[in-house]
Amino acid sequence: MKLLPTVLFAPLWVAASSSVGAADAAEAPGNIAATIGGAPVTFGELDEALGNRLLALRTEEWNVKARILQDLIVERLVAQEAAARKETTDELLKAEVSAKVAPVADTEVNTTYEGVKERFKDKPEAQLKQLIADNLRQQREQVRRGEYLRELSDRAGVRVLLEPPRASVSDGGGASKGPKDAPVTIVEFSDFQCPYCARVGPALKKLQETYGDKLRVVFRHYPLPIHPSAPKAAEAAACAQDQGKFWEMHDKLFGNQQKLQVADLKATAAELGLDAQAFGECLDSAKHEAAWHADQEQGNAYGVSGTPAFFINGRFLSGAQPYENFAQVVDDELQRKGVAKAK
Repeated sequence: MKLLPTVLFAPLWVAASSSVGAADAAEAPGNIAATIGGAPVTFGELDEALGNRLLALRTEEWNVKARILQDLIVERLVAQEAAARKETTDELLKAEVSAKVAPVADTEVNTTYEGVKERFKDKPEAQLKQLIADNLRQQREQVRRGEYLRELSDRAGVRVLLEPPRASVSDGGGASKGPKDAPVTIVEFSDFQCPYCARVGPALKKLQETYGDKLRVVFRHYPLPIHPSAPKAAEAAACAQDQGKFWEMHDKLFGNQQKLQVADLKATAAELGLDAQAFGECLDSAKHEAAWHADQEQGNAYGVSGTPAFFINGRFLSGAQPYENFAQVVDDELQRKGVAKAK
């Protein structure tokens, strides 16, 4: 039986120590990237100059290492438990996973079938229902496998020392939802004309509903050069923020990305009940143009090159990711801080 990876990361903060002084370490041969007339250029200086430009690559490297480490932990946990019970790993997983999964009821299969049958007209009813039943069963086994492996992890006291790469990301005074002292902060760099930014909206909304005051979401502007209407839309959102309705404008702009011309933006402001004259003066004066430029420049410094881009407690996540990918990182961050996960 194949062992599928499951998140096992437990909270752990490790302070590194060394008997070598900081100055000596900086000039140790292994820390020197180049010399100029005998004077060293250290890797520390190189890292400082690079800033966060390599963050995406380092995050990708960390993700690979984390998955492999996870697999190693799972294999060792299962092997140890199987040996203790004098069983094979297949016997153990059959008893603790397969045997403890509730059977799939015909009513569940029929309900799912009614919802998907139009998409699979080429398959006979009996065949499609069998596929649905198998899929539902596999989903339940996956959930149970995760629960069981977490039980083994907790009993074994698994601690993961592999710390993810992070950027120190400012909120830039952007509009936010959630308490400032929330244990997890997501800083989003986004573009109102970007279809992928609109697509990720439901996942972010579900995160806020699921995690409540454990989560803060901050919106920062990053209008892309390929989207000519995005800069003015960013200014419109900032003008709405002046009147306390940033998120209402945010939802309207993403809700209809075909209406981002100046006349459309003013019409949307009127629909939201904003002071039309104040909004119009704000938008026409380009009052907030410098603000989105500042967001964009800081985004560049953090390594942002496209939208949407997210920093979850400084951990980089790019693109219109599904809810589950966000939740996995948020849960890991809560564990690292010793905060209970969402139910």
